[in-house]
Order: sequence, then structure tokens, then C-alpha cells
Amino acid sequence: MWVGFSACGYRFAGSGSLPAGIKTISIPIFENRTAETGLENIVTNDLIYEVTRSRGVALVRKDKAEANLSGVIVSTQTGSISRSSVDISTERRVTLTLNLKLANTSGIIIWSAQGVAESEAYVVEDDKQGTEQNRQDALSRASKRLAENIYNRLTEDF
Repeated sequence: MWVGFSACGYRFAGSGSLPAGIKTISIPIFENRTAETGLENIVTNDLIYEVTRSRGVALVRKDKAEANLSGVIVSTQTGSISRSSVDISTERRVTLTLNLKLANTSGIIIWSAQGVAESEAYVVEDDKQGTEQNRQDALSRASKRLAENIYNRLTEDF
């Protein structure tokens, strides 16, 4: 008995390769233009994790890389999304926004993305410390999703 399968062209997001056939990249610590201390380490590490768990790209030192993926954390914005009264928030949303570029060793930009953003909601607690911890946790979750989104966008085959 013969069984045949036909391909419809569907594949998982981010399952392609980097632009211009790049196989090795470096990712330096992102520039942080926000007041969030240490956010540059969190965002960079989340993106490094996404790259290293893939099989199509090798993360290497800058002097060994074909290209460099750099980024700037442009902003974090927080806003209320639900309230118990006019002046009391019960839930807020934090938005993390980045600008990115992938440049080859000659400095020629191969790929760039401006204003890449991800948001996450968090609960406002009765105490400031609890609310701040919830905000930090929300930023961390947004960073992880942002890293996944960036990697998928980078590896889309056009």
C-alpha cells in the first residue's frame, strides 16, 4: 500500500533561517534607555536563550560572528487597565519597547525592527513592595515573549 503526503507550505513561525544566510551571530548586552536597572541583562539573556535553543543559528563571540544583533530598550510604560475607583488601580499593564538591528561584520544592516513591543498585565497590591514585585514579574514575562517574537521575526523566510 502506498501513502502519499502533500505539503501545503505551512511551517512553524521562526523555523526558517536568518537573513542573508547568516549562521553565526553575537548578541552584546542591549543598551537600556529606561530607568529600569538591570532590564538590559534580562532582555539580552532572554534573547540569547531563544537563539541558543534553536538549531539553525550559533551564538559566538563577536570576533567569530558573521553578524551582530544589537538592541536598544527604548521604553517601559505603565498604565492602568482596571480600577476600583477613580484614583485606585486594581490592575496595570507594563509595555516594553525595543529597537533592533542585525548588521554584518562590515556594519551593513541586514535586518532591523523599530518599536517592537510586548505588554503584560499585573495586579496592584495593597502594598507598594508587592505591586513592584508584580510589575517586575510582568516585565520578565513580557521580555520572554518579546525574545520569542524577535527570534521568529528574524528567522521568517520571505
